[in-house]
Amino acid sequence: MAEIETLARRREIGRAARERARRSQHAEIGDTDRDPVDLLKQNSAGRVSALVPLRYGRMGVSPFTFYRGSAIIQAHDLGATVNTGIAFPICGDAHLSNFGGFATPERQLIFDLNDFDEVAPGPWEWDVKRLAASFAIAGQHMGVSHGPIADFVATVAHEYRDRMHEYAECSTLELWHDIVTFERMIDTAATDEGRRLLLKTREKAATRTNESMLSKMAVQKDGRWLLQDAPPALFHPGGPNTLLGKEEAWTDTKAWEGKLAAAFDEYLRTLPADRQALIGQFQLQDVAFKVVGVGSVGTFCLVMLFVDGHGAPLFLQVKEARESVIARYFRSEPIAHQGQRVVSGQRLLQAASDAFLGWTTGPAGREFYFRQLRDMKVSAEVERMSNTLLQGYARICGWALARAHAKAGGKAVEIAAYLGNGERFSDALTEYAFAYATQNNKDYDVFMRACRSGKLEARSDEDMAADFRV
Repeated sequence: MAEIETLARRREIGRAARERARRSQHAEIGDTDRDPVDLLKQNSAGRVSALVPLRYGRMGVSPFTFYRGSAIIQAHDLGATVNTGIAFPICGDAHLSNFGGFATPERQLIFDLNDFDEVAPGPWEWDVKRLAASFAIAGQHMGVSHGPIADFVATVAHEYRDRMHEYAECSTLELWHDIVTFERMIDTAATDEGRRLLLKTREKAATRTNESMLSKMAVQKDGRWLLQDAPPALFHPGGPNTLLGKEEAWTDTKAWEGKLAAAFDEYLRTLPADRQALIGQFQLQDVAFKVVGVGSVGTFCLVMLFVDGHGAPLFLQVKEARESVIARYFRSEPIAHQGQRVVSGQRLLQAASDAFLGWTTGPAGREFYFRQLRDMKVSAEVERMSNTLLQGYARICGWALARAHAKAGGKAVEIAAYLGNGERFSDALTEYAFAYATQNNKDYDVFMRACRSGKLEARSDEDMAADFRV
């Protein structure tokens, strides 16, 4: 085993990183001499062609939805900035909508990062910058004035810094077992308004279970549960409402029970023995293609419905894992399997991960990861938040991101020493967030002109759903 550095030496390494990247330099937004449309086209290659217009349609709703779907653009830009040299697996897409609540296997409701499609080794500050810019972009879209937005971003920076200093004092096991629970958030809520929202969200999470989804998504026919088509969001790959080409329509239930059984068995082998035994008590009922999110639209994403001997359901989501945009712009070791990359990164960054998290390889070499579709999962409805609630949400996100980085990288001492106790990083991050919000608006305008001119085809969910109405 490698010799462990002393704490004093680790602090020296963190402070020395300021010579590589001055804290004031984090205000720079990087290389923006590029065509955002070309980058989006590159990122859409290999996706389901009929769904790419829906991806662009969802991105076109606002500058913020554009930002959510264009992680590749910011990764490109950040690739040309100075970095601290302190790198480890980061989320890669840590905007404010990729945090939320979900249940641990022990049924404890926690708050954490919840999307890891872009996870890869990278500089820790890239995640902080994506989070900070998301508050500026979302705030401007909501009509929030400059002052409060600056406070949101500063709150992210301060909370991240202060929590990182706390984690720098934790032992390895203390840090590994730290969890941001809803009880802790309620106890430390700064306002009554924030406390009420957390209590309400906790109640809502308790209703978002596998059982609650069954009657909403499926019907029982001849003793078997079948998922109900609702194109373009949900459809059977081999059915009349499919949006897949003939060469892509291999993901039906019979295929999973037949030629894709080997892929499912490969997934099972990535689970601990007890989880394999658990899934063995369920029987597959149906498989459908499910379109999710913004940035993921067009990638292969399936939902599998199982039931146990009591008729109780289990929904598994099967998501395609493609090359991380972070890996394109930050050099690291080659990835053997993209699904394993997502699973390993998620397990490292999250305080507790889904009991059914695993990976496999499907037809045509596509790589996938598995997780539950919904297990007490809740997301913040940012558009409905007051400035007070947004301030509180910024604090919680900064806390959760610091915890994730401290655990995954084991570099809390170095990062804390780099950040120090002053305002230099916070001031630079605030300047960065506003500058990148301005750049994002410019990119959004270029994108929308491309959609209007026909260079890109963009369609809304409503437009595409109309294609299937009689």
